[in-house]
Amino acid sequence: MSGEGRDPQSIRKLAPGKLVIASHNPGKVREIRALLEPHGMQVVSAAELDLPEPEETGTTFVANAELKALQAADLSGLPALADDSGLCVDALGGDPGIFSARWAGEAKDFDLAMRLVNEQLEAKGPDTPRDAHFVCALALAWPDGHVEWFEGRVEGTLVWPPRGAYGFGYDAMFVRDGDEQSFGEIDPDAKHAISHRADAFAQLVTAVF
Repeated sequence: MSGEGRDPQSIRKLAPGKLVIASHNPGKVREIRALLEPHGMQVVSAAELDLPEPEETGTTFVANAELKALQAADLSGLPALADDSGLCVDALGGDPGIFSARWAGEAKDFDLAMRLVNEQLEAKGPDTPRDAHFVCALALAWPDGHVEWFEGRVEGTLVWPPRGAYGFGYDAMFVRDGDEQSFGEIDPDAKHAISHRADAFAQLVTAVF
Protein backbone atom coordinates (compact mmCIF):
# COMPACT_ATOMS: atom_id res chain seq x y z
CA MET A 1 0.00 0.00 0.00
CA SER A 2 1.31 3.44 -0.74
CA GLY A 3 0.52 6.22 1.74
CA GLU A 4 -3.12 5.62 2.57
CA GLY A 5 -5.56 8.31 1.58
CA ARG A 6 -3.25 9.97 -0.95
CA ASP A 7 -4.38 10.88 -4.43
CA PRO A 8 -2.19 8.82 -6.83
CA GLN A 9 -2.01 11.89 -9.08
CA SER A 10 -0.23 13.81 -6.31
CA ILE A 11 2.67 11.35 -6.01
CA ARG A 12 5.96 12.85 -7.16
CA LYS A 13 7.50 11.27 -10.25
CA LEU A 14 11.12 10.11 -10.42
CA ALA A 15 13.16 11.19 -13.43
CA PRO A 16 15.77 8.81 -14.91
CA GLY A 17 19.26 9.41 -13.54
CA LYS A 18 21.31 8.73 -10.44
CA LEU A 19 19.61 7.18 -7.44
CA VAL A 20 21.15 6.22 -4.11
CA ILE A 21 20.16 2.91 -2.56
CA ALA A 22 20.35 3.64 1.16
CA SER A 23 21.67 0.24 2.14
CA HIS A 24 24.96 -1.40 3.08
CA ASN A 25 23.55 -4.88 2.44
CA PRO A 26 25.11 -6.20 -0.82
CA GLY A 27 22.34 -8.75 -1.41
CA LYS A 28 19.63 -6.15 -0.99
CA VAL A 29 21.45 -3.67 -3.25
CA ARG A 30 21.84 -6.30 -5.98
CA GLU A 31 18.14 -7.12 -5.85
CA ILE A 32 17.05 -3.48 -5.93
CA ARG A 33 19.51 -2.62 -8.72
CA ALA A 34 18.07 -5.41 -10.86
CA LEU A 35 14.56 -4.05 -10.32
CA LEU A 36 15.44 -0.40 -11.03
CA GLU A 37 17.92 -0.41 -13.90
CA PRO A 38 15.27 -1.21 -16.54
CA HIS A 39 13.68 2.15 -15.64
CA GLY A 40 16.74 4.20 -16.56
CA MET A 41 18.10 4.57 -13.04
CA GLN A 42 21.86 4.69 -12.42
CA VAL A 43 22.03 3.00 -9.05
CA VAL A 44 24.75 3.70 -6.50
CA SER A 45 24.73 2.28 -2.98
CA ALA A 46 25.20 4.16 0.28
CA ALA A 47 28.25 1.97 0.91
CA GLU A 48 29.83 3.02 -2.40
CA LEU A 49 29.36 6.67 -1.40
CA ASP A 50 30.72 5.94 2.08
CA LEU A 51 27.52 7.22 3.70
CA PRO A 52 26.97 6.28 7.35
CA GLU A 53 24.30 3.84 8.44
CA PRO A 54 21.72 5.68 10.56
CA GLU A 55 20.39 4.21 13.78
CA GLU A 56 17.03 2.65 13.01
CA THR A 57 14.91 4.22 15.75
CA GLY A 58 11.53 3.88 14.03
CA THR A 59 8.81 1.61 15.42
CA THR A 60 7.54 0.48 12.00
CA PHE A 61 9.09 -0.70 8.74
CA VAL A 62 7.89 2.49 7.00
CA ALA A 63 9.39 4.78 9.65
CA ASN A 64 12.79 3.08 9.43
CA ALA A 65 12.77 3.16 5.64
CA GLU A 66 11.93 6.86 5.69
CA LEU A 67 14.72 7.85 8.07
CA LYS A 68 17.29 5.92 6.02
CA ALA A 69 16.09 7.42 2.72
CA LEU A 70 15.97 10.97 4.08
CA GLN A 71 19.50 10.79 5.48
CA ALA A 72 20.94 9.39 2.25
CA ALA A 73 19.15 12.01 0.13
CA ASP A 74 20.31 14.82 2.40
CA LEU A 75 23.95 13.71 2.47
CA SER A 76 24.23 12.81 -1.23
CA GLY A 77 22.10 15.55 -2.77
CA LEU A 78 20.42 12.84 -4.87
CA PRO A 79 17.08 11.04 -4.67
CA ALA A 80 17.45 8.03 -2.39
CA LEU A 81 15.53 4.81 -1.98
CA ALA A 82 15.57 2.85 1.25
CA ASP A 83 14.12 -0.53 2.05
CA ASP A 84 13.23 -1.74 5.50
CA SER A 85 12.11 -5.30 5.52
CA GLY A 86 11.83 -8.22 7.83
CA LEU A 87 10.33 -11.51 8.80
CA CYS A 88 7.26 -11.51 11.03
CA VAL A 89 6.41 -14.84 12.71
CA ASP A 90 2.83 -15.11 13.93
CA ALA A 91 3.57 -17.45 16.85
CA LEU A 92 6.34 -15.12 18.06
CA GLY A 93 4.05 -12.12 18.24
CA GLY A 94 5.41 -10.71 14.99
CA ASP A 95 9.07 -11.07 15.95
CA PRO A 96 11.73 -10.61 14.74
CA GLY A 97 9.86 -7.96 12.71
CA ILE A 98 11.62 -4.61 12.56
CA PHE A 99 14.49 -6.18 14.51
CA SER A 100 15.12 -8.87 11.86
CA ALA A 101 18.64 -7.61 11.10
CA ARG A 102 19.49 -7.23 14.79
CA TRP A 103 18.75 -10.90 15.42
CA ALA A 104 21.72 -11.60 13.15
CA GLY A 105 24.04 -9.74 15.54
CA GLU A 106 27.00 -7.51 14.84
CA ALA A 107 28.43 -10.04 12.40
CA LYS A 108 25.15 -10.06 10.42
CA ASP A 109 25.06 -13.84 10.77
CA PHE A 110 21.67 -14.85 9.41
CA ASP A 111 22.40 -18.53 9.98
CA LEU A 112 22.36 -17.55 13.64
CA ALA A 113 19.20 -15.48 13.20
CA MET A 114 17.35 -18.35 11.51
CA ARG A 115 18.49 -20.71 14.25
CA LEU A 116 17.15 -18.35 16.92
CA VAL A 117 13.76 -18.17 15.19
CA ASN A 118 13.58 -21.95 14.93
CA GLU A 119 14.66 -22.46 18.55
CA GLN A 120 11.97 -20.09 19.79
CA LEU A 121 9.33 -21.89 17.77
CA GLU A 122 10.48 -25.30 18.98
CA ALA A 123 10.38 -24.06 22.58
CA LYS A 124 6.67 -23.39 22.15
CA GLY A 125 6.00 -27.04 21.34
CA PRO A 126 5.80 -29.33 18.31
CA ASP A 127 2.32 -28.21 17.30
CA THR A 128 3.20 -24.51 17.13
CA PRO A 129 2.06 -23.03 13.80
CA ARG A 130 4.88 -21.81 11.56
CA ASP A 131 2.91 -19.17 9.70
CA ALA A 132 4.97 -16.11 8.83
CA HIS A 133 5.13 -13.23 6.41
CA PHE A 134 7.77 -10.97 4.95
CA VAL A 135 7.17 -7.22 4.85
CA CYS A 136 9.03 -4.72 2.70
CA ALA A 137 8.60 -0.97 3.11
CA LEU A 138 10.17 1.25 0.46
CA ALA A 139 10.73 4.95 1.05
CA LEU A 140 11.78 7.23 -1.80
CA ALA A 141 13.17 10.58 -0.59
CA TRP A 142 14.39 13.70 -2.36
CA PRO A 143 17.00 16.16 -1.01
CA ASP A 144 14.23 18.68 -0.28
CA GLY A 145 12.71 16.26 2.25
CA HIS A 146 9.80 14.97 0.17
CA VAL A 147 9.07 11.26 0.73
CA GLU A 148 6.86 8.67 -0.93
CA TRP A 149 6.42 5.21 0.60
CA PHE A 150 5.09 1.82 -0.44
CA GLU A 151 4.64 -1.43 1.48
CA GLY A 152 4.58 -5.00 0.16
CA ARG A 153 3.90 -8.31 1.86
CA VAL A 154 4.09 -12.03 1.12
CA GLU A 155 2.60 -14.82 3.22
CA GLY A 156 4.22 -18.19 3.87
CA THR A 157 5.45 -20.78 6.35
CA LEU A 158 8.82 -21.55 7.90
CA VAL A 159 10.78 -24.74 7.32
CA TRP A 160 13.73 -26.32 9.10
CA PRO A 161 16.51 -26.91 8.26
CA PRO A 162 17.06 -23.96 5.88
CA ARG A 163 17.06 -24.86 2.20
CA GLY A 164 18.92 -23.35 -0.74
CA ALA A 165 21.93 -21.17 -1.44
CA TYR A 166 20.16 -18.28 -3.18
CA GLY A 167 18.78 -15.18 -1.54
CA PHE A 168 19.87 -13.66 1.76
CA GLY A 169 18.57 -13.01 5.24
CA TYR A 170 15.83 -15.45 6.23
CA ASP A 171 15.09 -16.57 2.65
CA ALA A 172 16.29 -20.15 3.13
CA MET A 173 13.69 -20.92 5.81
CA PHE A 174 10.69 -19.21 4.16
CA VAL A 175 8.31 -20.95 1.74
CA ARG A 176 5.69 -18.75 0.12
CA ASP A 177 2.10 -19.97 0.30
CA GLY A 178 1.41 -22.14 -2.74
CA ASP A 179 5.10 -22.93 -3.38
CA GLU A 180 7.22 -25.93 -2.47
CA GLN A 181 10.65 -24.29 -2.74
CA SER A 182 12.03 -21.84 -0.20
CA PHE A 183 13.08 -18.36 -1.28
CA GLY A 184 16.63 -19.70 -0.90
CA GLU A 185 15.97 -22.35 -3.56
CA ILE A 186 14.22 -20.14 -6.09
CA ASP A 187 16.27 -18.57 -8.88
CA PRO A 188 16.79 -14.87 -8.04
CA ASP A 189 15.01 -13.72 -11.21
CA ALA A 190 11.97 -15.77 -10.26
CA LYS A 191 12.04 -14.43 -6.70
CA HIS A 192 12.13 -10.84 -8.03
CA ALA A 193 8.68 -11.47 -9.50
CA ILE A 194 6.95 -12.82 -6.38
CA SER A 195 8.65 -11.47 -3.25
CA HIS A 196 7.48 -8.85 -0.74
CA ARG A 197 10.07 -6.54 -2.30
CA ALA A 198 8.60 -7.21 -5.75
CA ASP A 199 5.15 -6.34 -4.40
CA ALA A 200 6.38 -3.02 -3.00
CA PHE A 201 8.36 -2.29 -6.18
CA ALA A 202 5.36 -2.94 -8.40
CA GLN A 203 3.52 -0.24 -6.47
CA LEU A 204 6.50 2.13 -6.65
CA VAL A 205 7.02 1.65 -10.39
CA THR A 206 3.32 2.22 -11.12
CA ALA A 207 3.33 5.40 -9.03
CA VAL A 208 6.62 7.17 -9.76
CA PHE A 209 7.70 6.23 -13.30
